Amino acid sequence: MIVAGLTGGIATGKSTVAAIFEEAGARLIDADRTAREAVRKGAPAFHAIVAHFGETVLLGDGEIDRRRLAEIIFNDPAEQRALERIVHPWVKQEIARRLDRIRGAAPEALVILDVPLLFESGMDEGLVAVIVVYVPEPVQLERLMARDGLAEPDARARIRAQMPIEKKKSLAAFVIDNSGPLEHTRAQTLEVYRRLSLLAQQK
Repeated sequence: MIVAGLTGGIATGKSTVAAIFEEAGARLIDADRTAREAVRKGAPAFHAIVAHFGETVLLGDGEIDRRRLAEIIFNDPAEQRALERIVHPWVKQEIARRLDRIRGAAPEALVILDVPLLFESGMDEGLVAVIVVYVPEPVQLERLMARDGLAEPDARARIRAQMPIEKKKSLAAFVIDNSGPLEHTRAQTLEVYRRLSLLAQQK
């Protein structure tokens, strides 16, 4: 089994690339989905989040208001770090559990670990390769504003809360440029899948 990391900036199209990898046959572990599970009402990180941020981050049904929480952390780096300290340990623990399960069931597998904050969280350590989904920052800003209906200052704040996309690009073993047509992105992704699959077969 080999494990490669997949990351990118907000609104660069990482989810699209992750879906292509999964369709091609890779095993996908989605850290965002794992994080959402960790903060559901009664889940491991839920009570710690409410204790730190207060009940103003709760919806009427008692679940975490993810939009409200995002507004807080994307405008306050200290609060973003506080949230990461709460959530990341639980996410890492669950990812390790899922990797163990895949290793036991399919030792020849190629696993794609989809983590938005891969470098920022230190989860790039020990991976066979890191794949970065890239678009230039002006394209990232335009797509984010259109996707989430954000004003430009809010969109810029969310982009600035992450490592700059150009730096991520410089740290990658593979870069998938998603600024063009979908078929171009698909072709790049399948080529990376082919190369990583060859590595997995050699393990």
